[in-house]
This record gives sequence, structure tokens and C-alpha cells, in this order.
Amino acid sequence: MAQRRLKPVAEPIAHTMKNAWKSLGIDGALLILLTMLVYLPTMRGGFIWDDDKLIVRNRTVKASDGLYQFWFKAAEQDYRPVAWSFWWIEWRLWGAKATGYHVVNVLLHGIDAVLVWLVLRRLKIPGAWLASLVFAIHPVNVATVAWISEQKNTLSMFFFALAILLYLKFDEENHWGWYGLSLTMGLLALLTKTAVVMLPVVLLGCAWWQHGRLRLKDWLCSIPLFIASLVLSLVTIIQHRHVLEGVVVQPGGFGTRLALAGWVPWFYLSEALLPVNLTVIYPKWTVDASNWISYVPGTILIGSLVVFWWNRRSWGRPLFFGLGYFVVMLFPVLGFFDQAYNRYSWVADHWQYYSIVGVIALVVAAAERLGHRMRGPSRSIATLAGTAVLTVLGLASWERGVLYADSETLWRDNVARSPGPWQCNNLAFALEQKGKRLEAIEMWQRAIQLDPDYAEAHTNLGIALKQLGRMPEAIEQYKEALRARPDLVAAHYALGMALWLTGKPQEAIDQYEQAVKIQPDFPEGHDNLGIVLAQVGRTKDAIQQYEEALQVRPDYADAQNNLARLLATLPAANGGDPARAVTLAERACESTGHGVANYLDTLAAAYAAAGRFNDAIVTAQNAIALARSTGQLQIASEFETRLKLYRSGHAYVVAR
Repeated sequence: MAQRRLKPVAEPIAHTMKNAWKSLGIDGALLILLTMLVYLPTMRGGFIWDDDKLIVRNRTVKASDGLYQFWFKAAEQDYRPVAWSFWWIEWRLWGAKATGYHVVNVLLHGIDAVLVWLVLRRLKIPGAWLASLVFAIHPVNVATVAWISEQKNTLSMFFFALAILLYLKFDEENHWGWYGLSLTMGLLALLTKTAVVMLPVVLLGCAWWQHGRLRLKDWLCSIPLFIASLVLSLVTIIQHRHVLEGVVVQPGGFGTRLALAGWVPWFYLSEALLPVNLTVIYPKWTVDASNWISYVPGTILIGSLVVFWWNRRSWGRPLFFGLGYFVVMLFPVLGFFDQAYNRYSWVADHWQYYSIVGVIALVVAAAERLGHRMRGPSRSIATLAGTAVLTVLGLASWERGVLYADSETLWRDNVARSPGPWQCNNLAFALEQKGKRLEAIEMWQRAIQLDPDYAEAHTNLGIALKQLGRMPEAIEQYKEALRARPDLVAAHYALGMALWLTGKPQEAIDQYEQAVKIQPDFPEGHDNLGIVLAQVGRTKDAIQQYEEALQVRPDYADAQNNLARLLATLPAANGGDPARAVTLAERACESTGHGVANYLDTLAAAYAAAGRFNDAIVTAQNAIALARSTGQLQIASEFETRLKLYRSGHAYVVAR
């Protein structure tokens, strides 16, 4: 009797995946190609809004041990290590060139569209490919695809859709290898962005759609993802509370949040069906929880879902599934949980990147069935109408993609559509970055006119005025900022600097002390406080502040240099420490590629204090040459004076 040969578990999975890859064929390639075509303008765009902060100026993204920090030290305010790791890798590929990030984001969106098609096809949704095309070219999604910071959306959608597809495969074949892969993809999706926390609910919905009921197996298989979703949701909530500490996002109680949760889905539904007047930041609604009318939208929404469920065995089934998915995926952004973005608006286009699929699939499926019933001229007209809709959607996405070319273009459009104070502030920043300082000042003034208590706008206006030499006006703006918000660290810091520059060191010290008291982990505040303390002769206090700065940021070159200079030029009896001064100054010079003349001058002073006069002479000569080459002739003259000391075998000591 012949022995039965057992197939390895991995073999059928690999075979199925190979066949699935082949089945994509022209349809999948066409989806990606059309996506790349529609989003061509965005691939020529630059960094906008918080792209610079999250990527270009993010020290952890650049750090060699960044991956370890993202995964095990939660180095950023949001724990999404997969997304951060992706940017860490991309930084090594593209650096500060935005094009690479944009191309990757568009490509991810195209792949997401393919996965949406495969999921809808497996769910036997009519018009699956057409629905995925609409998803690919829908103008609402430009906010995700054209914004590098929202690459976490396209990446998490990739894992999210793949988790659903693999689960459906498991449900069909009962092969636990597919379940393991689905669970892995789901976890990766959550670790990319916790906005997909409703994934286990979605999988239960898909199981219900496939079988008309939920089996014990479906509930048991969802438990691991429910646990992961709960844990990572709590992590995100805690992190957001820390970020928003002291900031009132929603002044109302639970009633206000409940009413708001009924408004939000209708806004997104209207955008999905009629994507006009799209913008970056929408006006923030005022919800009156004491007025019963505020609860009408939510009541209608819940009532509609109840009616659909009641008729789930007939016409209500697709409506309940499609709109149910839509609302479920919006749950994290309905207003029940505070998010930093809620300071400006309750809604944002990029927040419905996952949920919009439900509406699109429902509408396209209905149109597909209606089209199949048509005959003759009616069918031709319907085909032309559908083609026209797709063309309009594609052109609208192209047009919005152009607006994301740079920050100025984007915020000018936003201010024109929704002239709120925060939008004006952002446009002012964009203008400032382009050197249009006078226009920026006008825009900050406009923001203040719209909201006289907008402390950040007062601070930013003050900084711009200071740069124009209008110091009294700048100081007045800083004081206005602190009147509106006494705990604004940036205003205390800016006012401290202005007071120091106008010869009021003690008042400057008071402001810097307030800044570091409010925010102890503020290295720039500690460093500047140290500078002023040293100036007034409080050297021990100054040393302490430099130490505080370096505890927060060990590689902070300015603090290293300032502390080194103090330790090198103080007598030993007063706290001088030449050996440590050399170490600190060398680190500061190395971290800047020996390209800062002032740092080299400090290093020369440290060498001289340590008795290494030959090294001091060579380093001082390099400092002088560098200062001259950069047009700093007066500074070069000061360096030459110190060079004479080193040549005569004397250290540079400052009497204090």
C-alpha cells in the first residue's frame, strides 16, 4: 500500500499567492498606471505643513539607531513604529528630496487601490474594479496621497486591506496559515496607524456578509485583533492626552461629543458623493448640546442603520454593510476622543481614507446593477455618463494635486476657501519661508484680527518684527501673547531673547526661567538662560543650565560649546575644568564638521587651558581662516588677539 505524501503547509499558500499575482494582470497594472497618471502633479511637489518637522528636521529619523528608538523607546509622540521605520529607510534613500517620498506615496495608493479591488471582488461586490478606480482617483484622497506626512495612511491601508483579503481567503479555505498571515498584517496595520483599530469589527462584518450570520469561529478569531486594537488604542489616547495637556479641545461635555458624532459622518458622506470645495482645514463647527436639533443628524443616521438591519434579508443588506463599514471606520474620528488636529477642525479629508471605500463600493455597485438592466441607447448614455464622472474625478484630483506643490500655494487656497486664524498663520509661515516677510506680517495681523487671543500668532508676528529690527513692537506682541496664554513657552523664550538684546538681562532671565519651568525638557531655553546668567556673573548657575540642556539633548552643539567655553575660561577655583572643556568642544566641532568658527575658537581656548598650546595655535589659525572666508572680519580680529596669547604660552581667562 503506497504511503500518502503530506504537503508542506507553506506550499499551498505560496502556490495560491503565485496564482493570485498572475491573476492581477492588465487590470491591476492599469489601476496603478491610472493612479500614477492622475497624481503626476503631486510627485513634483515639495514638503508641506508638518513634513519638515516629521522627516527633514526629525533627529530620530536621521539617527543610526532610529529603528531601535522607534520600536523600543517610543521616541516620537505617536507610537507607530512601522510608519516611522518606513521614513527612516526612505531618508537613507531620498534624504531631503521630496520627490522620492511622493512617488512612494502615490505608488502605495495605487497598490491600495488594487487591494481594494481584490477585496471587493472576493466579497462579490458588483463593479469591484470600477469601485477601486474611483477610490484611486477620488479628489478627497488627494489629502492623503499628496501629503508626505500621511504616508502612514497609504501604508496602513496596505496592511489593512491585505489583512482583510487574507482573512477572506482563510474563511474560504479554512487554512490556518492564511489566518496567521492576516493576523500579522492586521498587527502591522495597527503599528502603522491606530486609525485602523476597527479592523476586527470590519472582519466580523465581512464574515456576516459572506455567511449571513456570525459563527463562534468568527468571534474567536477576532479576539487577538480586538486585544491588539484595545492596547494600541489606549497607548494612543494616553500619548494624545500628554500632547494636549492644558489644551481644551472640546469645551462641552459628553452631550456635545455625542451630537458632534452625528454630524461628522454626514459631512464625509457629502464629500464622498459630491467632492467640491475641498480644502485642508475646514471651519470648526459650534455644537450646541442644549438644543435638540443638534442630535437630529445622529438620530437619522442611527435610524437609517436600524431600518437597513431590519431589512437585512432583502434590500437593506448592502446598505447596512456598505454604510455600516463607512461609519465603523470613522468611529476613531467622530469626536469621542481628543486629537491634536481637533484644535483646528472636527473633520479632515485624510481621515476618511479608509471609510470612503464603503460609500464608493455601494454607489458603484448600484450603478453597475442599474447599467446591466439597461438596453440599447440608454446603456450607451449610461456608459458615457460613467466615463464623464470618472474624467471629472480624475481632473479634480489633478487640480487639487497642483495645489499641494508647495505650502504657499496650498495655504493661499485654504485661506481663500476658509479664512480662519489658524489658516492665516500657516500661510504666514509659508510666506516667511519664501522670504516674503512683509506679506507674512500682514497675514499674521489678519490672523490676530480674526482671533485677538491667538497667542501663537502674536508670538510669530513678534518674531517677524524683531527680524526687521522693530524690537519695541516685537516685545509688545510677545506680551500680548502671554496675556492671552501665560503658559506659552515660545512667547516666554522669544520675549527673553528680545529683552536680552535690548540690554535687560535680569528681565530676560525671568522670562527664560518661566520657559524652562513650564517646559523642563526645553534645551534651547536652558542654553539661552545659561548665556545670560554667565553674562551677569552667575557662572555656577550658568553651568547648571548648560548641563540641563545637555541632559535633554546630549548632542546639542550650542550647549556643548557654551559650557566648554565657560569651563575653559574660568579659573579652577571658580569651577574651571580644562579637560572636560576639551571633550565638549571637540564634540561640538566634530558634530558640525569643524565648520563653525566660534566652536573652533572655543576648542582653541580649551586646548590652551589644558596646556596644549601647539594644538591651540593650529585650531585658532583654522578659526581665523574660517571666519575670514565667511566675511566675519571683526570676529577674526578677536580670534587673532587670543592667538597671540597662545603663542606666548598663556591661556585665555575671562575675569568674572
